Amino acid sequence: MAPEPALRTRSGPPARTGRTGRTARTRSGATVLALLCACQFMVILDSSIVNVALPSIDRDLGFSTAGLAWVVNGYLLTLAGLMLLGGRAADLLGPRRMLTAGLAVFSAASLAAGLAGSPGTLVAARVVQGAGAALTAPATLAVLGTRFTEPGARARAFGAWSASGGIGGMAGALAGGALTTGLSWRWVFLVNVPIGAALIAVAATTLAGAHGPARERLDLAGAATGTAALAAVVYGVMESASAGWTSAAALGPLAAGAVLLAGFAAVEARLASRPLLPLRLLRIRGVAVGGAMLLVFGGVAIAMWYFSSLFLQDVLGWSALRAGLGQTPTAVMFLLVARGAAGLLPRLGARTLVVAGGAALLAGFGWLSRAGAGSGFAADVLGPTLLVAVGIGLVFPTVMASATADAPEGDAGVVGGIAATAQQVGGAVGLAVLTTAAAAAHGGSAAHAARASGDDRVFLIAAGLSLLLALGGLVLGRRPRAAA
Repeated sequence: MAPEPALRTRSGPPARTGRTGRTARTRSGATVLALLCACQFMVILDSSIVNVALPSIDRDLGFSTAGLAWVVNGYLLTLAGLMLLGGRAADLLGPRRMLTAGLAVFSAASLAAGLAGSPGTLVAARVVQGAGAALTAPATLAVLGTRFTEPGARARAFGAWSASGGIGGMAGALAGGALTTGLSWRWVFLVNVPIGAALIAVAATTLAGAHGPARERLDLAGAATGTAALAAVVYGVMESASAGWTSAAALGPLAAGAVLLAGFAAVEARLASRPLLPLRLLRIRGVAVGGAMLLVFGGVAIAMWYFSSLFLQDVLGWSALRAGLGQTPTAVMFLLVARGAAGLLPRLGARTLVVAGGAALLAGFGWLSRAGAGSGFAADVLGPTLLVAVGIGLVFPTVMASATADAPEGDAGVVGGIAATAQQVGGAVGLAVLTTAAAAAHGGSAAHAARASGDDRVFLIAAGLSLLLALGGLVLGRRPRAAA
């Protein structure tokens, strides 16, 4: 497969200098940014729309308590495990090619998920969805990193890209509740099909992605060992909920995960000619520190969106539609704060924004952990989740921009993949750990008070992770080099 030409927009001849040329470039950049934001919107829409539909999926297909988490984790595991491969593929074959391929796989898997008739079929479709997203997400970050290089434009682009996730979360909560209540949970997946088709058409006519050296082989061995290691670790953690941490059912997969992780490191360090995770990139401060913080952030984010949705339905007894409406103010708050953080980053710097965001997360989750079966929505749920949304809106775009700002030429895709992988790995492992902690607290009871005790434990753990984020902000550079 021949590599694509350098990144450009298909808007005719090169823009003339002067006001007309600047206007053409501005319009071209706006079109590209709108496409990238729409792709991020669809990926986040799928995550949030599924959270609201989980109780209905459980009732229809008959999942076990631990098995239901695989509707989310099947997606997250594949997305996290293949993200680096998708990032390297974007560097070698071009973002447009990877973006359109990822959207096609994602849309086809969404159709299969919407038609699933058993738990196994649905989880398998979610796994394939994750593979499609793993091709799509790093390609969008590669284009962001190479297309928007001026400090102010870069901050605004990352703010808009992050805020589009807030719109996706808001639309997902609303649409998930409306579709699940008015039609069926199946439509939370089927809605992706027309959206994906439209984005494929726009990407095919707008982008021609940047590429690296031709005829380089993709690191399939690294992708296989890395994905298998992550899957084994998550499976072992989730098995501990029912079998115990010292059981063979938990220790066996965890040990296998450790061996596979060592194999992945060996492949990347010695065997791969073009490794998925070049160790030299980890010597870049922004990449290393930002990646570690995104790993922690993934667990914080999953605690917010996944468990707050279950709390509204399983503890307060709300319908899917009402739960979606209840989460909408939080999504709007995230949207507004993320957009504002883009303007504040060049002036205040990354360190200030992350420390402030981490403090907001700590206070919000600490407050939310006091909610129970008899709690009121406004004082005990809405208030703390709005505070959490402020923290997420400050932390996520800031750390993502810091983690990708110093990507060397030709490595924009893989650096974006490292950042996105860290977040998704944190979400996948975090969901496994938090689900296990919740199950240990409520002991499998369906009583509202018991479910509340499990969720409260989750929110306390999230508060501890938020403290780590605030402390990590002190280590993070004052501002990304590109925004200095």
